[in-house]
Amino acid sequence: MSILRTLILSVGLMAAAALSQAAIVFADDSSKTDAVIVKEISRGDSLIRERLYQEGIRGTLVICGGGTIPDEAQQQFATAIETTSDSKKPVLILPTASDNPEAAIAKATAWLKKLGIEEVLAPTSAESNAATQADLIAKIRRCGGVWISGGQQSRIAQAYAGTDVETALQELLDRGGVIGGTSAGAAIMTKQMIASGKDKPEMAIGFDLLPDGIIDQHFTERNRVERLRAAIAQNPQRFGLGIDEATAVIVKGRNVDVVGMGAATIVLAKVSDESSDTAESAERDEVVQKMPKQSRADLTQLRRAARWRASGIDPGKPSGEVRHVPSGSLVIVGGGGMPKDIVDRFVELAGGAEARIVVLPTAVPREEAMRQRAPRFLTAAGVKSVTMLPQSRTEEVASEEFRQAIKQATGVWFDGGRQWNFVDAYENTDAVDLFHDVLRRGGVIGGSSAGATIQGEYLVRGHPLGNFVMMAEGYERGFAFLPGVAIDQHFAQRNRFPDLIPVVERHRQMLGVGIDEATAIVVTKSRADVIGRGAAHFTSSESIKSSITEGIEGSSDVDDPKRLYRTVETGQSIDLKTLELIEN
Repeated sequence: MSILRTLILSVGLMAAAALSQAAIVFADDSSKTDAVIVKEISRGDSLIRERLYQEGIRGTLVICGGGTIPDEAQQQFATAIETTSDSKKPVLILPTASDNPEAAIAKATAWLKKLGIEEVLAPTSAESNAATQADLIAKIRRCGGVWISGGQQSRIAQAYAGTDVETALQELLDRGGVIGGTSAGAAIMTKQMIASGKDKPEMAIGFDLLPDGIIDQHFTERNRVERLRAAIAQNPQRFGLGIDEATAVIVKGRNVDVVGMGAATIVLAKVSDESSDTAESAERDEVVQKMPKQSRADLTQLRRAARWRASGIDPGKPSGEVRHVPSGSLVIVGGGGMPKDIVDRFVELAGGAEARIVVLPTAVPREEAMRQRAPRFLTAAGVKSVTMLPQSRTEEVASEEFRQAIKQATGVWFDGGRQWNFVDAYENTDAVDLFHDVLRRGGVIGGSSAGATIQGEYLVRGHPLGNFVMMAEGYERGFAFLPGVAIDQHFAQRNRFPDLIPVVERHRQMLGVGIDEATAIVVTKSRADVIGRGAAHFTSSESIKSSITEGIEGSSDVDDPKRLYRTVETGQSIDLKTLELIEN
């Protein structure tokens, strides 16, 4: 399964149109009162403050673009049907969109029977009234899957959108069942639905099964790209999904997979943020990106990317005083080992023998996190109070047990893995504020590898499908323990010097920090001490510009990205604000 590389990269820099249907924060506009500005900030902020279910959807959607239903889509639909003991539950065929419901039922029944589905149900009547809806709801609750036939999606919407039938369909998904559909049966699966129209879509309300999406079908064959682009321009907080004929998109959990003969197309709106001090970093070009068969996207990332675009908030704009930790300290480790001097410094800052340390192993998959024990480097150092908190679900993180552990901690350790897991676990919960409270009361926050990157404000390598993407839309914000900084790890060992340069060039207020393996920077106020076995490397937009200017004059080799960094060796210290060495 190939990974969709282009979509998960940040878009290029071009002039962007004003955001059409989302709030834009105007930082310097005398025509706006303070109350209006606060209201706009609140509207934009609310798009990214909602706590999303990390795992995507609970069941399976099989979304076909019309024409021939791919064999693999049929097979995946049959496989996903709920079972009772050793047998499949019945499947309900919903033919409401069709001009000829009997033919639609017969056609779907034929391929379902071939795949071993013994019991196929259908509505008792094409009419929609209280009695027929009650019968349909009872059938859905018996079933392990529902298939929605093609035709005219507005007929389905008029009959069932917003009714208890839609609720029953959502309940089927929530208990792990499958819902599939083709053509109109695909378009109906999103709340904002394209009902008709050519280049200018007429929108209606459909089923809210694929969250934050808008689906268009017969996509390439009927040249519907302009229609979907227009629909997303009207709804920039949503992502577009265009599906070709003889093609299906399988959504299971957070995986979005393309099967069949054609392709799917992802669309994200073109937006800009007029509140940004650096307009280039806030601008987002429109994305119209094909997903070929056998490629994958991530549903949660697509949802987050669309919401961040529509929020009017620049993820590359620092939220407070940059490169400064007002109280407490940070121990930021580049991965690859924990030398004794790093361990000793972290334990000392946490209180030595009296330290109460909380360890967060949640950068790895949940099942693995639940099995984690206290890190060996802490037990070997004689730390007696180590609390493991592998919880990552909303209700778990909100529990009193979790909250009290953080409130009592003198040190917090973020373990390694993939940094986007930390975002999914804690963002938009009280946990992040509780972490900051540890610093406010003079404690220490430390972490290695992913646990280093999450401490910065701009999050690099945040895409769920691969750590090669430096600027992954939707996952561009860390927890800002060190504001105004983007942190990368395993730096010299993996030759990551070229990788931070485009991040800093795009987000000019961010300082890029690369940390070698078995190396840490210990940050107190704006002072960073480098300890361990390697070095730390610092780059800013000013230093890059200066180096390029020197290169033009012939005095610097700008083809070597290492030249764009200030390297600080073990035993040295640097002022993060001035990037000048500090005498120890």
